[in-house]
Amino acid sequence: MSLYWSDLVASLTPYVPGEQPRLPDLVKLNTNENPYPPSPRVLEAIRQEIGGGLRLYPDPEAARLKNAIARYYRVLPGQVFVGNGSDEVLGHAFQGLLKHDRPLLFPDISYSFYPVYCGLYGITQRTLALNDRFEIDVDDYLNAPDCGAVIFPNPNAPTGCLLPLAEIERLLAGKPDVAVVVDEAYIDFAGQESMSAIALVDRHPNLLVVQTLSKSRSLAGLRVGFAVGHASLIEALERIKNSFNSYPLDRLAIAGAVAAMEDHAYFESTRAAVIHSRERLVRDLSDLGFAVLPSAANFIFARHPDHDAGELASALRARSIIVRHFRQARIAQFLRISIGNDAQCAALTTALREIVGDPRNESP
Repeated sequence: MSLYWSDLVASLTPYVPGEQPRLPDLVKLNTNENPYPPSPRVLEAIRQEIGGGLRLYPDPEAARLKNAIARYYRVLPGQVFVGNGSDEVLGHAFQGLLKHDRPLLFPDISYSFYPVYCGLYGITQRTLALNDRFEIDVDDYLNAPDCGAVIFPNPNAPTGCLLPLAEIERLLAGKPDVAVVVDEAYIDFAGQESMSAIALVDRHPNLLVVQTLSKSRSLAGLRVGFAVGHASLIEALERIKNSFNSYPLDRLAIAGAVAAMEDHAYFESTRAAVIHSRERLVRDLSDLGFAVLPSAANFIFARHPDHDAGELASALRARSIIVRHFRQARIAQFLRISIGNDAQCAALTTALREIVGDPRNESP
């Protein structure tokens, strides 16, 4: 602790991102990155943007990108906000929409950045427990007597469980006086575009939906996120942004993100490949005795009844395979495993077969 720190800095417990190790021949399945490269159109758009124009500031409104997102989701450009990754968009939402006298509600097992933002911005929080199936129970939120706002990921992270759209709408209708932020970082892997709560924004002015191009569009290295909601919610985010950083997206990020949104065929092909690999990995791990939660994301959440999760993670690491192990009480025996390409998933399955054995090969 430094003599020059403010009291706020001393009180913070910062977010710890997934490890980015530099090991040879690593099978990296710990940070939910897409195993496939960005669309070739993205790379070409970035190449075309490189030149003398880089001496100029980017468009502070990122109008091209807002228009591309609006076209894709059939909303108005004024309903779209863009930022430097969905974490920045969420940060602005915490400041502009979720900070109230009454507590912010979110799940007890959820994205671990939420309590970090609450600490940073002085937001009172209250967590509501997932049910025994590690699902969000909307009735818990509807029955909460003291609520200033609500936020949750869908699919939830790190569990991967999906809350149906009808349940989200029931929550919105039951809490019309508070902002509800649905964090859809992984929604594209749910299998259908209609799963997104963006379909509900025109009917519910209290709904803000946040997404990222890091996962399904393979642009984690560009840091592009966005939100869709009623124009009044977007105005709140713009007011925060322009009081903090009026040029959040650079020229290369804008060009690449526009190309990614417009190359629908490539998006569909890589998304389908990840979903196919996920379903195969679920079957393979189930055959090895793992219990795997239903996943609508590009990762799975799994535990083995006879093997400690921390020991499994260490044994995998010794084989140059990295997965994510959370030590939170209810989920300490689970591993979160990102979906890799078929070769990476096969390497994981082979390693786990060596570690836990294959029940199918045991004598009766």
